[in-house]
Amino acid sequence: MSQRSILIIDDHADIRENIAEILSLGGYKTLTAENGKKGVEAALREKPDLIVCDIMMPELDGYGVLHLLRKNPETEDIPLIFLTAKAERSDLRKGMEMGADDYVTKPFEELELMNAIESRLHKYDVLHKKYSPTGKGLSELANDLRTTGLLPLNLDDYTSETYSKKQVVYAEGKRPRHLYYIKSGKIKAFKTNENGKEYITDLYSEGDFIGYPALIEDHNYDDTAVALEESEIIQIPRDDFQNLVYGDITVAAKFIRIITQNVKNKEERLLNLAYSSLRKRVAKALVDINEKFNQPGKSNPIEISREDIAQYVGTATESLIRTLSDFKSEKLIEIRDGKISVSQPEKLKNLLY
Repeated sequence: MSQRSILIIDDHADIRENIAEILSLGGYKTLTAENGKKGVEAALREKPDLIVCDIMMPELDGYGVLHLLRKNPETEDIPLIFLTAKAERSDLRKGMEMGADDYVTKPFEELELMNAIESRLHKYDVLHKKYSPTGKGLSELANDLRTTGLLPLNLDDYTSETYSKKQVVYAEGKRPRHLYYIKSGKIKAFKTNENGKEYITDLYSEGDFIGYPALIEDHNYDDTAVALEESEIIQIPRDDFQNLVYGDITVAAKFIRIITQNVKNKEERLLNLAYSSLRKRVAKALVDINEKFNQPGKSNPIEISREDIAQYVGTATESLIRTLSDFKSEKLIEIRDGKISVSQPEKLKNLLY
């Protein structure tokens, strides 16, 4: 990663230079401005990764700086940390409500300032990272937020339960009571139509969080989750998770954006089920399942039954088996001891018919 740049806006030369020296020693590129007006000009010109700004300054105070930066599309997302004297702390709520990211009280310890800066940069990176609109993407977001301290969720604080194969984790139509984290095992989520036929909506494995859409959107589960094999799952109470997520609206918004895109992707998958050929549907399902249950670049055998793959595809098990036999003869997959390995994922992705 290239060197991060930080703009320091403060009318006191000694404070400004001291902060610049501290940050330079910490490996940051530093920029300085001696008042709010010049600070805004520097921010527009240099686009720093973060701004440290005094509140009480001539020309333009810190609130004015924040207001101008937040209304400009080129600078609205730049994290800003206020420097405030103890006497000004009563006015600090105004700045936080306007969109400041954090504050440090003068006089401050060097470590306090560095920790605040690193925390804000971590948050910026996570909230601007592109996550895939899938269960894996949401789990990756939750884990990134957790490791950077933005989602203070300590999994060790919660007990885990062992679910046997075919045991229900949560059921369609029920109110959500927990967020679930898979320590080991595999889970399928599915819907059941009016004829009692199952359609698999998603598949999950170790390291995934499940059950979050119903928690974040505060509605009943719209699918059922069942263990595909013996699985160890941590149960996090609903209120704990909702309080953590909604304690930071930017974190909540990130979750909701990915969930919304995930719903769109599932709708597209339904359309593909309706209009794509069976070969293309099976090919896409094998690629999806391989990616969900394997690390990138790996093609370990898929540990899932033919019946479950058929439900994921939306076809009869007999039709799936015929298609798998064709793929095997075309050397697109390997089948050993009844287990499927995806040997040619790119060719499967790009089937023409």
